[in-house]
Amino acid sequence: MQVCTCRLKEVQAKQQEHLYQLSNLGALSDLTFDNFLPRGRVGLGLTQANSLEQAFNSAQNFAGMQKGWLLLTGGYGSGKTHLAAAISNQAVAMGTATIFLTVPDLLDWLRFSFSGSSESNFETRFNEIRTAPLLVMDDFGTQSTTPWADEKLFQIINSRYINRLPTVITSNNQLNDFEGRIHSRLLDPDLVTHVHILAPDFRNPIDEFGHPELSSLNLHSRQSFGNFNFRKNENLLKEDLESLTEAFQVSQAFAENPKGWLSIHGTYGSGKTHLAAAIGNYQAAKGMPPLFVVVPDLLDYLRAAFAPNSGMSLDKRFNEIRTARLLILDDLGTQSATPWAKEKIYQLFNYRYNAELPTVITSSFLPDQLDQRIYSRLSDRRLCRLVVISAPGYTGK
Repeated sequence: MQVCTCRLKEVQAKQQEHLYQLSNLGALSDLTFDNFLPRGRVGLGLTQANSLEQAFNSAQNFAGMQKGWLLLTGGYGSGKTHLAAAISNQAVAMGTATIFLTVPDLLDWLRFSFSGSSESNFETRFNEIRTAPLLVMDDFGTQSTTPWADEKLFQIINSRYINRLPTVITSNNQLNDFEGRIHSRLLDPDLVTHVHILAPDFRNPIDEFGHPELSSLNLHSRQSFGNFNFRKNENLLKEDLESLTEAFQVSQAFAENPKGWLSIHGTYGSGKTHLAAAIGNYQAAKGMPPLFVVVPDLLDYLRAAFAPNSGMSLDKRFNEIRTARLLILDDLGTQSATPWAKEKIYQLFNYRYNAELPTVITSSFLPDQLDQRIYSRLSDRRLCRLVVISAPGYTGK
């Protein structure tokens, strides 16, 4: 039976309204591709802006084709939810039945179906999710990890994987943080397009340095290679001036191409932290902010993860630090030398040594005065460049 042309618009409007009710988009209905900034705010680094534009293009392509899976990962406020909602809004406008749910809400939605007040039973609701023409799962990884929740999520993922149903997943987690069975399915290149967004929190544009809770690079924002003091008016010994020049040149080369390790040693006030911060600021300006942290502060951050009200586990916090793209450890050796502290520092060094991750270290101690396990890794000339500044501390004169 055909609908009368005089009622066609009314029927289509009701169908669209029904689709929006099913989608659960609610307050997200105004998040579209038209009001998304493909390259982010002005001032983003090139790599950050490129990653955001890649995510935007991938999301647009997915919304048009509605085939395969799209996995968007990145930090809080990087644009993942906006893009996921834009996909959903376009899909609904095209007439595709869509379900958009944050994963914690999805699990609550399933739990609620066990109550007598629910309009549909558990099996009906669970089947709606598994078979939805388009499913968008936002904030994957923020759910409580009970065995029941893990099993239900795997069943949803596995069912949609087997049937190749269009699916969008966003997560603040790294890919390796996903449960093993889900992780293996997300690695399927024939089905899954994965884009990692490097842009910082859009809601906090003043944070340009990444790792806002950990990094103290913003405190050193004025320290650059351009304003490094070679102290030529202090009547320093020739060898002291030469050591400053060598440290500067080596640090500048490392900033341009961060590979391996750079370990800078010298007395307090000799310029070590300035050079380390200059490396960090140079990389941040290129859109690749490092994690810059003073070693005693690093240990305090790890200890804080033990607190009952901590929003992050020790394992997750430690993994964030040890896997940082570029890690700058300032003042190694000044930390309290408890067995726990020694072990954590060694584990951090050992991981980055084996993974050969770019690392900058500063210390007022000579290399052979440090923990021997760390010293043995700093002694590997294949990986690490050691620089000793022999100049005395700067007095400001």
